[in-house]
Amino acid sequence: MNDQSAFMPTALISIFDHLATGTEQSARKIIPVILAGGSGTRLWPMSRELCPKQLLPVLGSRSSFKETVLSVCGQYGLGSPVVICNDLHRFLVAEQLREINVKPRAILLETSGRSTAPAVTTAAVVASMFDPQSLLLVLPTDHHVGVPAAFLSAVQTARKAAEAGLLVAFGAQPDRPETGFGYVYRGAAIENMPGCFVIDRFIEKPDRDTAAACVESGAYLWNIGRFLFRADSYLSELERFEPEMLQACKEGVARATRDLDFIRLDSGAFERCPNRSIDHAVMERTRRATVVPVEMDWADVGAWSTLWELGAKDAHENVLIGDVLAVGSEGSYVRGEGRLVATLGVKDLMIVALDDAVLVAPRDRAQDMRLVVDQLRAANRDELRSHRLVYRPWGSYQSVDTDDGFKVKRIMVKPGGRLSLQRHAYRAEHWVVVRGRARVTRDKDVMELRERESIDIPQGAVHRLENCGNETLHLIEVQTGDYLGEDDIVRLEDGYGRV
Repeated sequence: MNDQSAFMPTALISIFDHLATGTEQSARKIIPVILAGGSGTRLWPMSRELCPKQLLPVLGSRSSFKETVLSVCGQYGLGSPVVICNDLHRFLVAEQLREINVKPRAILLETSGRSTAPAVTTAAVVASMFDPQSLLLVLPTDHHVGVPAAFLSAVQTARKAAEAGLLVAFGAQPDRPETGFGYVYRGAAIENMPGCFVIDRFIEKPDRDTAAACVESGAYLWNIGRFLFRADSYLSELERFEPEMLQACKEGVARATRDLDFIRLDSGAFERCPNRSIDHAVMERTRRATVVPVEMDWADVGAWSTLWELGAKDAHENVLIGDVLAVGSEGSYVRGEGRLVATLGVKDLMIVALDDAVLVAPRDRAQDMRLVVDQLRAANRDELRSHRLVYRPWGSYQSVDTDDGFKVKRIMVKPGGRLSLQRHAYRAEHWVVVRGRARVTRDKDVMELRERESIDIPQGAVHRLENCGNETLHLIEVQTGDYLGEDDIVRLEDGYGRV
């Protein structure tokens, strides 16, 4: 183990303990670094700030986060992952890892988004405490990879270059002049490293003419945001170009605390980090930049138009998902969640209908979603922040109806789930058990409720709800009061570290 481990914060001890021995290159496993942050607003209304696109099944039955983790974990030469996510999404991330039976080395929590460079730097600082030459495979989770085996093969190709101290990017062959992606120029082949090439230059999101010239030249690759390098190689280059970022990340790790199964980075230190991508901070400035081309059917799932391109189309080039009736329509992406959506004579549209919001836009305006998001943020709309169905570590709740002075929710609590002991300053609540058994604390009283039984929770009363049965508890909650915001909660005790 590295001498730095003597100064290791308590929160990090034992996370990488299996790296403490056998750190010879022949035995060293590649550590996947899973970047699960991001606000997810480009796929609004399906993606929301509290549940971004990487945690949603926008393609198929599994989220792209799950697909990314499953594509690398347990594969030859790759170890269990380090996951980095926003504090707001920690329980969703942990639950999805549990659902696919993957135990991570650690889940590191950012208190605010700082792009990819600080996230990667944090993982590199942690890994270097145990083994400075740890190999880190950086993976975004909002991408589609059609041929995972091709990428794993490319990782093996890149390994020799990474072990030699080079910083390896992976590049996909462009098939169209896409202006929303970055490009890298594949230079000379690197001697004794088949399949590895020098990166001569980067082009960041070019205009259409430049993008067309890049594609026509055949020498440019899409920069797909995936990298492989040694922790010490990356950190030494970052120290040259972004010493303030490196220092802030080191302090964020040194002051980290354990929160249940999570490692919470120090917020004050981490938030001092410049908001920069790994490309801008290091890759575009280093002389060690290398690229490995890979044909893996890659796509950045960052716009509704991309989902149309990837989706299964009918005879009229429509992608139809959910309960959809398309009459005389063509070239459109139509998605209905929980309701019938009928179209008549439309062409080249994106239509996404949820229970609380509907998007209708021309398909060629997909990259302009930020204009809608900016308006929603300026109006402080709840539809930007969350869905009506909101997940919590104990289960979920769904808003059913709301108006001045009242709100109705359906609450679902998992077996063994337990809400925090809390009180409300501005609202009273009435609970009705629909299915299951509930244990209710109300001030000094503790009682058990069964189906069709109910209870009042007066304004200001200290209370708690628990599922004391073996099946999911379903409960209807009616809130009444002058203010019904979710921030009217004073937690007195909580089993999920939220006090």
